[in-house]
Amino acid sequence: MVAGISGMAQSLKVGPGLEPDTQLGPLVSQGQMDRVTGYIEGGRGEGAEVVTGGRRQGTEGYFIQPTVLAQTHRSMKVVREEIFGPVICAMPIDDDDLDRIARVANDTTYGLSAYIWTRDVGIVHKLARKIRAGTVQVNGGTGLDPAVPFGGYKQSGWGREHGRAGVESMLETKAVGITL
Repeated sequence: MVAGISGMAQSLKVGPGLEPDTQLGPLVSQGQMDRVTGYIEGGRGEGAEVVTGGRRQGTEGYFIQPTVLAQTHRSMKVVREEIFGPVICAMPIDDDDLDRIARVANDTTYGLSAYIWTRDVGIVHKLARKIRAGTVQVNGGTGLDPAVPFGGYKQSGWGREHGRAGVESMLETKAVGITL
């Protein structure tokens, strides 16, 4: 499975966001690029294997190669913290116990998004219900759709943007009680 994810990462077209064929744009600043590369190096230092990527792409702009880290575990900083860069920490779990898998996935203070890689859509439905994340993407997902609510659980945000939930969060609801 890691080989498939790595192949997808290697195939992504990294470039300026205004180019129509770009699939992954730059990071926002030099500071963020340094932060992301610091996480990657920190993961290496803790024993993670860089399967693909892991470096700056090009010499101009704030581009990082899509990166897949393997041999990761829950105690690693690169797994426990939000990186906000093109980095996946692959942690295969050879277990049919969906409750245990959900406990591993939920063992974080964050909950913006989660990714499930499987061929079994039945597992997706059962596991997605158990995972505490605002978005659950399956086999790479579909990206962000402005018609679908976006927002996280726990320390990954309050409320929702986009979709009906995003509109409703901007409304002021009033209740009026009358005794006649």
